[in-house]
Amino acid sequence: MIVIGVDPHKSTHTATALDPSTNSDLGSLRIEASVADYERLIGWAKVWPERTWAIENADGLGHHLALWLLARGEVVLDVSATATARVRELSRGGRRKNDRIDAAAAASVAALQGDARPVHSETTTDSLALLDERRVNLSQHRTRTINQLHALLRELIAGGVPTSLTPAKATTALRGLRPRTGTDRVRLELAKDLIADVRRLDDQLAANAAKESALLEEHGTRLQQIDGVGPILAARILGRTGSAARFASAAAYANYTGTAPVQVASADSSQHRLSRYGDRQLNCAIHTIAMVQIRMPASTGRAFYDKKIAQGKPPRHATRALKRHLAAHLWRVMHADELRITGRPPTTIQKAS
Repeated sequence: MIVIGVDPHKSTHTATALDPSTNSDLGSLRIEASVADYERLIGWAKVWPERTWAIENADGLGHHLALWLLARGEVVLDVSATATARVRELSRGGRRKNDRIDAAAAASVAALQGDARPVHSETTTDSLALLDERRVNLSQHRTRTINQLHALLRELIAGGVPTSLTPAKATTALRGLRPRTGTDRVRLELAKDLIADVRRLDDQLAANAAKESALLEEHGTRLQQIDGVGPILAARILGRTGSAARFASAAAYANYTGTAPVQVASADSSQHRLSRYGDRQLNCAIHTIAMVQIRMPASTGRAFYDKKIAQGKPPRHATRALKRHLAAHLWRVMHADELRITGRPPTTIQKAS
């Protein structure tokens, strides 16, 4: 089995074939990032019928090539840039770095069966990830627009308007307003433009939510049965998690979300500190679920929180423990959903430690 590592860039890709048994470079090819050159790459690789592709950052610059190879029936692995950097650091060559060396490093990571993971065809979760990213951008744009509208209204109306501003409230506040100067007329025109922008953004957010709900229904997830998880949070969790099966256990998923504490131990001293790593968007989503459940007297999350408080834990510590517990529960639900959809028996689910 030959491993072909690929170092992708926006306009070019460099492939290097590696023999895992001898760790020897069998050849390299540089192509343009085009379908025509993809065909040339496949033709070059046919010399090795038994082959695996290891693409650095297959979710980024190598995404298009990875999906194209999958469509051709090739086996494709994703290798992180940090993994190739570690291999390059430990290799001979005086810290030299070029595209061919980077491609060979990606192949070495896959050959060692280290930090490489299989790349699969896109699914509903990829669509949810795209919609969630679009929703975040729309929400941020709406917030900036509302802030600009508030600033203009403060200059047009004494005392401004209430914080909870909507297009309807802004329109009502401007009704009957007579600008006294040319500058006020410009302010009024800009305020009307901003109101129209907010309405348009609200419509786009509503359409985005409808698409997410439709995809969640298609996916068949049971995340929304968990207290505090609505369509928006369910879409975010699924989109940013991808396949739950890529995490070996609930503990691995908790580490990925940054809800697992970081152990700092030396000799007889051992303590756990708050993790500042992991996917912060997922961490924020889990924090929101925890806060909602704590405010629900009948929820299982509130019972877990009260149990920690009864053990003498401070509220902040109890909240962190609840987030860790929720991360494990979310992983088990997503993992069970995947097993149910694929029809495989749930034999790989592990309990959280």
